[in-house]
Amino acid sequence: MAAKNKNYIRPLLTITRIETEKACSELGLNTWNDPHNQNSEFTRVRVRKNVLPVMEENLGPGICAALARSASLFRDDADALDEIAERESQGLNLAELDCSYLASLPRAIRSRVLRKAIYAAGAPTGAISAEHLADIEALVTDWHGQGESSLPGGVKVSRISGRLSLSARQ
Repeated sequence: MAAKNKNYIRPLLTITRIETEKACSELGLNTWNDPHNQNSEFTRVRVRKNVLPVMEENLGPGICAALARSASLFRDDADALDEIAERESQGLNLAELDCSYLASLPRAIRSRVLRKAIYAAGAPTGAISAEHLADIEALVTDWHGQGESSLPGGVKVSRISGRLSLSARQ
């Protein structure tokens, strides 16, 4: 979860619950505890209650804060890569991409351009797995005559005469 994301600003994201409750108590403010934050049906609750305490105990205090800092840095990197990939894909015909051009891109950029093309061809957002992407990458960087790849949403991807062709299956 980002501290800033489009319309949302989360200024208390780096402050612990204990710190927040203490500050509210000192200011005479009532607190409300969302019952969802105690519901073990949610993965985030199980991680918070079961995984993070074990990490703190075994790896030392502050590991959670260190992970949060790393996540923030990774988020910044991902945002920059998304921006570069967006620039690289501007003006491209996403239905037919030049494999030489794609192969010249760093993998982190190429995979983003490919995802954009795959979604533009009609694959449902979020339906493309790492395995799907690896199959498409192989059409670009490890070409040895393999056939087309079928993706969720009826999208087919094939390499024809050095170009990656993406289309919705009829």
